[in-house]
Amino acid sequence: MALTPRPGATPAPPGAYHAYAETPAETTTRLRPVPARRPFRTAAAAVCAVLGLGLIGGAVTGSWLTGDSAAEPGQDSAYTVSRSVWHSVPVGTLFPRTLKGEGAGPGATDRMWTRVAVAGDSDCAAGLDPLLLKALRPVGCERLLRATYTDATRSSVTTVGMVFTEADAEGMEALSGRFTAQKLAVRSDLMPRAYPARDTVAAHFTDATRASWTVHVLTEVPVVVFAVSGFADGRAVAEPQPAAEAMAAGATTAVAQAGLGHEAKGVADRVERALRRTVTDLTEKPE
Repeated sequence: MALTPRPGATPAPPGAYHAYAETPAETTTRLRPVPARRPFRTAAAAVCAVLGLGLIGGAVTGSWLTGDSAAEPGQDSAYTVSRSVWHSVPVGTLFPRTLKGEGAGPGATDRMWTRVAVAGDSDCAAGLDPLLLKALRPVGCERLLRATYTDATRSSVTTVGMVFTEADAEGMEALSGRFTAQKLAVRSDLMPRAYPARDTVAAHFTDATRASWTVHVLTEVPVVVFAVSGFADGRAVAEPQPAAEAMAAGATTAVAQAGLGHEAKGVADRVERALRRTVTDLTEKPE
């Protein structure tokens, strides 16, 4: 998922994030072609499986899109396929240019987010806080993908990311259980890092301006999805809030009142759904 700088952009200083603004056309394409369809093999498989494909396919697709981690059919295939997703599909598939958030804002208001920057794929040490990296160490890190979005008013910015791990289903289940039992997802010292980009509304989005965040360990695939939001004007936030707390009824903090918990959760949920759809499509694609 390597990207090239936007023409005319000022090079980042040594040690800075390699943040690139959007370009008119996608700079990422499939690196690994989808295998050609084999008619004879497909026909033979269809004769053997026609009675069961409808029920199994429906169950797998339904469970994926609703986030039902108890679903067993297709799990091995989903794990296998998802390991190559980060470099085998266009960036716009994993991080759509626009995200529609119907009912995703405070009071079930609608939201719309536009992608303003995409990071080149990297290892986790380059984009995660050391403590969060330590928490994810049991499952390993294959690759880290990140992008930053802004809302329709351009008053908030949200970095969303996916950690593709090296774990199997048992390892991801264990990590999910640990995050739940120890409440790791709501610890501010494990908050994901912001991803700024020069010459965009997210230029001032730094770790000091982070306001709300969410971290979700998936168990259907070896991926951890996270998002962190903040004010686009670069104001520092003394007490960031986990998205769940900022979205709670009656929350009166500045973070909650600005809807930044909804921003983080809304963007993360929709990127997660895009990932689920992508893996489902690939696992159901005839060989």
